[in-house]
Amino acid sequence: MDLDAVGTFVAVADAGRFQEAADRLGITQQAVSKRVAALERDLGARLFTRTPRGARLTIDGQAFLPHARELLRVAERAADSVRPGSRALRVDVIGRRLAPAELLRGFHRAHPGIELDVVTLFDADAALAAIRSGTIDASFRAVPHARQSADGLASERVYDEPVQLLTGPDHALAGARTVTPAGLVGHRIWMPGLVAGTEWGTYYDDLAAAFGLTIEVTGPDFGTDPLLDTIADSPGLATLVSELTRLVWPADQDLRRIPVHGPTPVYPHSLIWRADNPHPAIAALRAHLHTTRPEPPGAETWAPGWA
Repeated sequence: MDLDAVGTFVAVADAGRFQEAADRLGITQQAVSKRVAALERDLGARLFTRTPRGARLTIDGQAFLPHARELLRVAERAADSVRPGSRALRVDVIGRRLAPAELLRGFHRAHPGIELDVVTLFDADAALAAIRSGTIDASFRAVPHARQSADGLASERVYDEPVQLLTGPDHALAGARTVTPAGLVGHRIWMPGLVAGTEWGTYYDDLAAAFGLTIEVTGPDFGTDPLLDTIADSPGLATLVSELTRLVWPADQDLRRIPVHGPTPVYPHSLIWRADNPHPAIAALRAHLHTTRPEPPGAETWAPGWA
């Protein structure tokens, strides 16, 4: 069905005259008449009766009018679903407890009028493929710069997130105000969530190699809460977490988050998007991240060379 003809029919029904509808639509009265006639042929029904006072809806026209209005509303919603600026900005944040989700929450607080669709894709390969295909608009990832800039993608590093040590109350380092990477040598760091080949797995592999750390990934990954339970009860196991990772534990676990300095390992988050993506909210997100980016945690930091 020709939506222009449907819209013209609604305009005539609202105006009550063909000429007035033509004026509102910015076309000639002859064009209005042709559109309505074509619609009547398609429907096999007469929609208007012409009278000296204008155009009056027939019984069929009255029956068709509410459906015609709904057709136009559905068409507008369909267009809005893909029209840049009208649809939600779809962003991948890796995990909802991690720093990218917190950065996006800050953006939403600053720009509540911008609709967001937040997704969590498993790894960088899935995220980059989704950006290229247009399935998502942007992603927060820590991947080599060459991968970020390939195939029409654009990127910028938006946040260097400090890494912290997490221990239970009986751990040898539990009372420390800060620790150095060198001070972690010989301590068992347990991170069962590391997956070989992922961006976070690669990051912590490089961190361990750079400072001679022992990071164990043995045992199944049952999630955050079982990990915290084990760390809280162990005098010999600790784990590494990022500064903005949202963790909640019972008070009786008495877990300790200890900053790591000298140098401070940072996890290098970048925002990645397609350079030709016209969604205006991408520019707003980039501007927000630029203006709210915290100062680096001191001059002495460490990040992998690939970042």
